[in-house]
Amino acid sequence: MITLTVVDLANEGCGVLCPVSLLVGERLELSACGPAKIAAVVRWTDGARAGLAFDFAASPGLDHRARQHERISVEGEVSMRRAAKLAFRVRVYDLSPEGCKAEFVERPDIGEQLWIKFDGMEALEAKVRWIVGAKAGLRFVRPLHAAVFDLLVAKLRNAI
Repeated sequence: MITLTVVDLANEGCGVLCPVSLLVGERLELSACGPAKIAAVVRWTDGARAGLAFDFAASPGLDHRARQHERISVEGEVSMRRAAKLAFRVRVYDLSPEGCKAEFVERPDIGEQLWIKFDGMEALEAKVRWIVGAKAGLRFVRPLHAAVFDLLVAKLRNAI
């Protein structure tokens, strides 16, 4: 048994601090106070930090909303605007038709509404789903069309 510290929590998973190295794809069973357990898979690691996705299929009786698409690794700068604030630039690190991961200087709140503008596109409304350190997961209110998503990925990969 290993004791983890949960640093961020969302419906789909959590961020943890772990005293031992975890491997991407490693499967875990998590429990808090009591006998109930939830299966989880390590999605990313960064030193002692790791992101876990809950595996609801392996945890009978638990409600979930699974990701419909895997995130594609990209890197670029985009314009971001928070409600009633001026736009600023942030780095994005991965992308799916439903959302992206971005790095913030001023940390947003979970559930906060904001607008992300990729160069050459109209601004997309998004909500903050999770936060780990300066990075946050954003979910687009309206997912990107597959063709638009493919073009955007190609554009971001060519911008590096």
